Amino acid sequence: MTGITYVRGDATAPQGKGVKVIAHVCNDLGGWGKGFVVAISRRWPEPEAAYRRWHRERARNDFGLGAVQFVQVGRYVWVANMVGQRGMRTGGKGVPPVRYEAIDVALGAVADKAVELGGSVHMPRIGCGLAGGTWSRVEPLIEARLAARGVPVTVYDHGA
Repeated sequence: MTGITYVRGDATAPQGKGVKVIAHVCNDLGGWGKGFVVAISRRWPEPEAAYRRWHRERARNDFGLGAVQFVQVGRYVWVANMVGQRGMRTGGKGVPPVRYEAIDVALGAVADKAVELGGSVHMPRIGCGLAGGTWSRVEPLIEARLAARGVPVTVYDHGA
């Protein structure tokens, strides 16, 4: 029995009542412009601006693999920019940019925030798009870090 609900829909329009945290994976290069982040930027400018500022000022903050930046975009909606991929391209040895360990650490911080806010977490299949990860490796991280703590999680598969 999984503690994750799967729905068809848009993770930038999270379903349900109460506080919602939208979690997604970013790279460690400061790049924002492909994949799920495009949908986020279409809806709210703040997460992209905050991420770019966070990267630009990284010498003075915690920006890096495993770090999370929380950006409030509405009274009940937060976006969690999770740094969970090294670079943007598959490496010379066929290693994709996804970093499962970083996603795991970041999900721990997302769980803490969701518990603090009394909220739920919403996401696409994080780390499995441009980052090149596999859901069979990501799903157990979500179950261990979020569902095991009683945090409701909804994963959105885009499409009809």
